[in-house]
Amino acid sequence: MKEHASIIHLRNVALFHRLTGSKEVAEKVELEAIRDSYSLGLKAPPKSATSTAEWRRLKAHAFHIQRMHLRNVMNDSTRCQALTAEFEGTYLDYSHMQVTRRTMDLLFALARRQKLPEKIQAMFKGDKINVTEERAVLHTALRSSPNDPPIFVDGENVIEQVHSVLEKVRKFSEAVRNGEQKGATGKLIRNIVAVGIGGSYLGPEFVHEAFCTAQQYAGEGMNEFYRLRFLSNVDPVDVRRTLYDLDPEDTLIIVISKTFTTAETMLNARTARQWLWDSMGKDPSVVACHMVACASTSAAGLVADFGIVSENVFIFWDWVGGRYSVCSSVGALPLSLKYGFNTFEKFLSGARAIDKHYKHAPLERNLPVLMGLLGVWNMSFLGYKTRTILPYSEALLKLPAHIQQLAMESNGKRVTTTGEELDYEIGPVDFGEPGTNGQHSFFQLLHMGQVCPAEFIGFIESQHHLHVEGEKIASHDELMANFFAQPDALAIGKTADELLAEGCPEELVPHRTFTGNRPSLSLLMPKVNPYYLGQILALYEHRTATEGFIWNINSFDQWGVELGKKLATDVRNRMQNFREGKESLSTTSGLNPSTQHLMKRYLEHSDTLVRVKGIVNHRSKPSKPVSPILRAAVAAAIAENSKRGKVNGSTNHLEEKYKSK
Repeated sequence: MKEHASIIHLRNVALFHRLTGSKEVAEKVELEAIRDSYSLGLKAPPKSATSTAEWRRLKAHAFHIQRMHLRNVMNDSTRCQALTAEFEGTYLDYSHMQVTRRTMDLLFALARRQKLPEKIQAMFKGDKINVTEERAVLHTALRSSPNDPPIFVDGENVIEQVHSVLEKVRKFSEAVRNGEQKGATGKLIRNIVAVGIGGSYLGPEFVHEAFCTAQQYAGEGMNEFYRLRFLSNVDPVDVRRTLYDLDPEDTLIIVISKTFTTAETMLNARTARQWLWDSMGKDPSVVACHMVACASTSAAGLVADFGIVSENVFIFWDWVGGRYSVCSSVGALPLSLKYGFNTFEKFLSGARAIDKHYKHAPLERNLPVLMGLLGVWNMSFLGYKTRTILPYSEALLKLPAHIQQLAMESNGKRVTTTGEELDYEIGPVDFGEPGTNGQHSFFQLLHMGQVCPAEFIGFIESQHHLHVEGEKIASHDELMANFFAQPDALAIGKTADELLAEGCPEELVPHRTFTGNRPSLSLLMPKVNPYYLGQILALYEHRTATEGFIWNINSFDQWGVELGKKLATDVRNRMQNFREGKESLSTTSGLNPSTQHLMKRYLEHSDTLVRVKGIVNHRSKPSKPVSPILRAAVAAAIAENSKRGKVNGSTNHLEEKYKSK
C-alpha cells in the first residue's frame, strides 16, 4: 500500500527539524504522522499500548528522568509554575513529581493515542463501557442537574430516574426530621444505622466523618440530635459496638445492597431485624417503620420477602458500581437523614462541578486527567508500586480507606478490556493516613525506604479555628507548616556534606542522610465543606477512570472478589452441616491439608461457644436521654429559626418534644 501524501509530508517535516536541531519538534511531528497512519487505516493499531510509539518514547524518556534529581530542578521557577493547574480555587502543584514539561507532552500524546478524550465522552453519554457486564457507567448522572439533557440507557431516561429517587430521599428524610415519620411505638426517629459493606459503606462514612465536624453544619436543622452509624463487618463485635447503646424504638435501619444477596450485609440486616423484634415484637409494622432499603429494581422481590415495604425502597441502578455509588441513594439517604437534604445537595453540586471540568477542560489543564497521567507515569514507567494519600485534615480521616477501595478494586486487573494479558505494570497499592499522624507512623519509610509517591491534600481554612493564648501560631498553621515542609523534604533530602557541615558525627552520617528525589503532588483547597468534599470525591473517581482508560482496562467491574465469596459459601455450608450434625470433621474432601487442619481446629474449639444462642439485644443499653446542653442548643436553634421566619412543622414538633421532656 502506497503511503498517503499527508503522511509523507509530515515525515519530511520531521526530518527537516531533526536536521536543523529541533529534536522535540521533530518527535511531535513524527507522533502526529503515526496517529494519522492509524486513523487513515494505513497501519493496524497495535494491540498493546506498549507497542505504540508514544509508549516507547515514554520508556526511553523515563531512563533520562531517572538520572535527574529533583534537588536540581526545584529552584527552576519556570518549571514549577508550568507544573500547576487550578479549578475553582483547588490548586494542583505537581512540580515535586519526577517530570518535566517534556514528560507531560509525551503523556498527553499517549493519552490521545489511547483515545482518552473519546473514552471520557463515551462514559458521560452512557455508552456501555463496562464491557464485561454490558453496562453503562453513569455515576456522573447521579449528580446531574434536573435541566441536563436526557441520557437514555435501555430506553429509560436516566436523568429523570435519578431525580425521582432524589426527590423521594428528600421527602422521606424531611418526614423523619420533622417528626411525621415515627417509629412503631410512636417515638421520633433519632438513630440511623446504615448496614452495608464495601462501596455501600466506605464512601458514605468518609463523607459523614467530614460533615460531622463542619461548624456551619453542626447545628443546622438540629443535626446534633440525630446519630448516624455504619454496620459493615460481619464480626459480631461490630454489631455490638454499633447497637449496644441505641434504643430500637427510635432507630431506623437502612439496608444497602444492590442485589440484596451480599452475604455479610444480609446477615447483619437479619441481625438488626431480630434486634428490633426482640424489643418490639414481630408485628409487620416494626420492620415497616424501622427498616428501609437501598437496592436495585431487580432485587424488589427479595426486599419484599425481607419485610420492607415498597414505599421504603430507594433504588439505585446496575450502571452504578458500589464504589462509585456515594451520590446515589446509598449516600443520599443516610447523609440526608443526619444532615438534611440541602447539605447533601451542596455535596452533589461540588461533584457536578468536577464532572463538567473533567468532561470539557483541555487535557493540559484538567485536574483528574493530570493526576491520572501522573499515576500511570509513576506506576508503568518509573516502577513505583505503592502510593499514599495524606489529607492534612482530621475531617478526612476516612478518605484514604475510600480511595483504597476506589482505586484498587477498579484498577487491580490483569487483562485489557479485550481479554489480552497485560504486558505492563498497573494498579499501585494505595494507603494513607491523615497528617500529621502519618508522619509518626510510616513517613520513615517514605523518606528512607522504598520510593512511594505521595499525594498531600491541604486546606486554606480549617473547620475549627484554634489559637491558644501564648502560642506563637494557630494550630492550623502548625498543621499546614508540615503540609508545606514534607514534600520538600521528600524531594530535596539532605546530603552527607550538609550533615557534616552541621557538625553531625561522621558515624551517624549514613543513618541521617536523606537521598531525596521522592515524588509527590500537593492539592491545596479552600476549605472542608460539602461543596469541596463533592469535588474531592469526583476528582478521585475521575483520576481512577483516567488511569484505567490509559491502561486499556475495565475499571468498572470487580470479578476479583467473586472467587473468595464462592469458596466462602462452600466452607459455610460445611460448617453448617457440622454444627447440625450432618457432617463429621473427617469428611473434608476437596479442602487442601492446610485449610482442612485450620478448619478442624476452629470447629473443635468453638463448637460449644457458637451453639450458645440468645436474643440480639440481651446486652443492649437503653439510649441515653437528651442532655440539657443539647436540649438548650436545639431550643436556641428553634428560637433563631422563628426569628427568621423558618419555623415549620418540623421545628414545631421537635420543640413540643423538648418541652415535654
